[in-house]
Amino acid sequence: MAVLKVIEILSNSESSWEDATKKAVKHASKSLKNIRSVYVQDQSASVKDGEVVDFRVNLKITFEIN
Repeated sequence: MAVLKVIEILSNSESSWEDATKKAVKHASKSLKNIRSVYVQDQSASVKDGEVVDFRVNLKITFEIN
């Protein structure tokens, strides 16, 4: 039987929500092993002078505990 844990992570990127998600998983994988999945819970963006300047994601990462 596998025991899984879910943690919440916030990440941002100047280029896209996809890039913010990839950055979060890459950073989390430095300290978490056996990452199974990522669920994008929320997406938002910051706007300055009528332009999107920052993409933000709120993620839930699931990983197996040994």
